[in-house]
Amino acid sequence: MQNLKTVLSFDDVILVPQYSSITSRREINTSQTFEVNNKLNVDFEIPIISSPMSTVTQDYMANAMNSHGGLGIIHRYNTIEQQCETLSKIDSPSRRSAAIGASGDYKERCAELVRNGMSIVCIDVAHGDHVLVEEAVSHLKKTYPDLVVIAGNVATGSAYKRLSRLGVDFVRTSVGSGSICTTRIQTGHGIPTFQAVYDCNEARAEMISDSEDSAPAFIVADGGIKNAGDIAKSLAVGADLVMLGSMLSGTKETPGRIHHVDGKKYKSYNGMASKVAQKAWKGSYSSIEGVGSRVLYKGTVSKVINEIMSNVRSAMSYSGAYDLYEFRENAEFVRQTVNSHAEGTAHIRRNQ
Repeated sequence: MQNLKTVLSFDDVILVPQYSSITSRREINTSQTFEVNNKLNVDFEIPIISSPMSTVTQDYMANAMNSHGGLGIIHRYNTIEQQCETLSKIDSPSRRSAAIGASGDYKERCAELVRNGMSIVCIDVAHGDHVLVEEAVSHLKKTYPDLVVIAGNVATGSAYKRLSRLGVDFVRTSVGSGSICTTRIQTGHGIPTFQAVYDCNEARAEMISDSEDSAPAFIVADGGIKNAGDIAKSLAVGADLVMLGSMLSGTKETPGRIHHVDGKKYKSYNGMASKVAQKAWKGSYSSIEGVGSRVLYKGTVSKVINEIMSNVRSAMSYSGAYDLYEFRENAEFVRQTVNSHAEGTAHIRRNQ
């Protein structure tokens, strides 16, 4: 067996506070402009994408994300007609984004979505370092050269390079990290999101250093992000954007109705490889790599996003960073022990 590499997750590391001249979080700028296809600029006011999950993103969520300067990707777990109808309800035709697969009806689905104004497509599969994803990317780039392509998920620098060389604009990272994902338990495979982002960012630096003809893709941290601190760590270690599922789940804008249980309000939140999601989508299930759950109702997604971004800006101020580019440049991490992590959580004795 080869020498085993140690991989790090969010709770294994902590950012080091640095000198700051920031006197107000209002001075901090979280906007970014990404140049893709060598001609098209994609603007973000906040570095957040809502996940293309059936219990997270349809038109209400996408419109809410767009209004904040983020992005919402319409999920693909329905018929082509249903997905196109949902896409057509997005208010900003310059930001219509939807997910497709890498097999089955993905060509027909993509063609209809493009006819309905899709400008950003997400190849949404569990294992993005796969020949079917390569074939799908090649088809999209040849057929729709102006389409912005997000693909993944991948967990290694070599996979990141492969997708970048195919012309993918944004690469989603990590395998098996989601809050309702059981891939690591069921298959024994996966890489924590923090480590995946780190490795992909290192691969990006190598591509730039080697002056490769292929433009390195932007990086989207996806999976295992449970709080604003994890978002900050993702952005500081190299992610350009983060994709959120559980943190946005249970909000007013997510699909599905509110359930009342024991005087409390809940909404459903299901992993797309869970039995319940597979049966709802295609009437049957095969490999189960997720679970179904319910989460407390959180109110509007605007409230959630505002709270998240307030904490992200606070994180940036601790690193003395006025924008996200400075944040990545300034960031300094240290490893922390289990006891160090425990000390950093609320640990005062609660009133009985």
